[in-house]
Amino acid sequence: MGRPIIGITGELEAARWGNWIREAVVSPVSYTRAVERAGGTPVILPPVPASSIPVLIAGLNGLLLTGGRDVDPSLYNEAPHEKTDLPDHRRDRFELILTRAAIDADLPFLAVGRGMHILNVARGGTLTQHLPDRLGNETHKPDPVKMTTHDLQITATSKLGQLLGDSAHVPAAHHQAVDTLGNGLVAVAWTYDQVVEAVELPGHKFGLGVQWNPEDGDDLRLFEALVTTAKPAAQPAVSQAEVTARSKRGAKRHAARS
Repeated sequence: MGRPIIGITGELEAARWGNWIREAVVSPVSYTRAVERAGGTPVILPPVPASSIPVLIAGLNGLLLTGGRDVDPSLYNEAPHEKTDLPDHRRDRFELILTRAAIDADLPFLAVGRGMHILNVARGGTLTQHLPDRLGNETHKPDPVKMTTHDLQITATSKLGQLLGDSAHVPAAHHQAVDTLGNGLVAVAWTYDQVVEAVELPGHKFGLGVQWNPEDGDDLRLFEALVTTAKPAAQPAVSQAEVTARSKRGAKRHAARS
């Protein structure tokens, strides 16, 4: 049985190599390494037109929706907050359609950070655009660059709870969060100040969104669970007699066409 192919969402940015500056598909290597270490084969997915998405979905065994800039607030019918990033419309459109297609196909997926926000918006949910306005502090992103760690409480009976237990200490840095949950999603983890830190899609083969950054830690259990669920079913062994019979049938068809 081969290693499952896990699609990892990327974005288009200007990049330099040698004397060249070109638009390039970029993705933090921490996602690729985490998938490889968990036993999967990582493939970076550029934002492509909607017409290409069914082919992408058909060729993947699993999907990793990655972090990045804030989701366009107009997609959940809000005006942008002054602290909200300028949107990447191309990536937003691509990932919304990709996420809905993955759900329809029952494709296993893990949505990280922005990925969880895309999942929530794809299901009709909304986001808190700037947590300090809601909480009165910047505890979820005290440093503009560095990750910090915080504790979570997890619903023990959830899929996430079965993987991590009823609590966890995780690396994270975010100024946005889930506000209204999207249709069918269930919150399964929170920080002490009741910010939603993980959601699941019940009934899906593996549909999990997390607010933190597991790719930047040493705990591979979420990636291992994604890869394990994504492994294609083993094909039944073909006997030598069947191989010989198929070869003879092929030879007869070739002779008939000659």
